[in-house]
Amino acid sequence: MSVFRVVRVSPLSVEETWQRLTDWPLHAARVPLTRTVVQTDPPNRRGTRFVARTGIGRLAFDDPMEVTVWEPPGTTTPAGRFRLVKQGTSVTGWAEIEVHPRGRAAYVIWREELSFARLPRFLDPLTARAGRVVFALALRGLLRPDA
Repeated sequence: MSVFRVVRVSPLSVEETWQRLTDWPLHAARVPLTRTVVQTDPPNRRGTRFVARTGIGRLAFDDPMEVTVWEPPGTTTPAGRFRLVKQGTSVTGWAEIEVHPRGRAAYVIWREELSFARLPRFLDPLTARAGRVVFALALRGLLRPDA
């Protein structure tokens, strides 16, 4: 299993940052070759399920996820946090994203454990490195002020 962490400062407010990070279809728009289908009715909450499909044709895979922790900013603290558990057969693991206030901006911490069923464990460091790159690019796109 590969564990990695991406940290970014968002120029957006905590609320806007949270909104963008929890807009599942928007993630698909920012990650190449990915589309997302939300399987539960709004609003987002603990128990929300969605599937991210990544790839082209027969080289694509589904990444079904469920929100297991849902703590929006301002409910009990100024920060927010959610956790996704990957429930697929091809991709397993979890992601936990935190959004903290930083003046008028926000500070984002994205931690993820990622494992691909068909990859040997000795490739875990490479998977972690690739995960950091891919999710850093996704965060950059999600948090662009003009997005």
